[in-house]
Amino acid sequence: MFWVRLRSSVLLMVVTIFLLVLGGDVLFAGLLVISWIGMMELYRVFGFHRTLLGAVGYLAAAGYYALVYLEEEELAFYGLLCFLMVLMAVYVLTFPKFRAEQVLAAFFGLVYVAVMISFIYLVRQEESGAYLVWLIFICSWGCDTCAYCVGILMGKHKMAPVLSPKKSVEGGVGGVAGAALIGLIYGLVFREHITIFDNPAASLALLGAVGGVISQIGDLTASAIKRNYNVKDYGKLIPGHGGILDRFDSVIITAPILYMLTMALG
Repeated sequence: MFWVRLRSSVLLMVVTIFLLVLGGDVLFAGLLVISWIGMMELYRVFGFHRTLLGAVGYLAAAGYYALVYLEEEELAFYGLLCFLMVLMAVYVLTFPKFRAEQVLAAFFGLVYVAVMISFIYLVRQEESGAYLVWLIFICSWGCDTCAYCVGILMGKHKMAPVLSPKKSVEGGVGGVAGAALIGLIYGLVFREHITIFDNPAASLALLGAVGGVISQIGDLTASAIKRNYNVKDYGKLIPGHGGILDRFDSVIITAPILYMLTMALG
């Protein structure tokens, strides 16, 4: 299992680097595909991934991404409202085929997966985006690694004993500190290229710390949904890791927060 996870991790890292380095249309198309897969995984948990309700969700994701690509963010907001109305129409016209919680999950899935993941593209498109976009993954995966190491060495107090018995408060603090430290180092190394901030090192350290906190919330949120529905993994796309949502659970929620903080601080 270790070697399977290692091979999958290496391949995933290569694909991630490829998309982030190229950026532009390649990154955009890659994120749209990832969003579709992630939505399908979530919709499968709620039992409607191959139904009319699911199809409406996938089409809505494509429409939302088209508006993002055209830089029509305001229209994208109204598009979400239209999507909600279409979902209600499907719910009423096909009643009692779908349950109310499935309709709510269809809307939640679009926002939670497609909309949040799209912020990776939005960060990449901004000033210094070619360097700042990496911070999303530094915060998420760096925090996860540091939290694991600190938790193994020092973990005594359970963070969420029912939801995730192996996670500790000490590990959580270590993950946040580790993400901040990595952000600081990253800011020092690439300070000449990160022109959006007056003090890149301090700004990225702060973003790293906040991102570390948010990424753990995202991780636990994805775990909570699985536990509610007695699901071990969201999918089998990534051998040894599960599905897209199993690997990107922390990245999903970190991306929009870092985008907003970057715009505020910059």
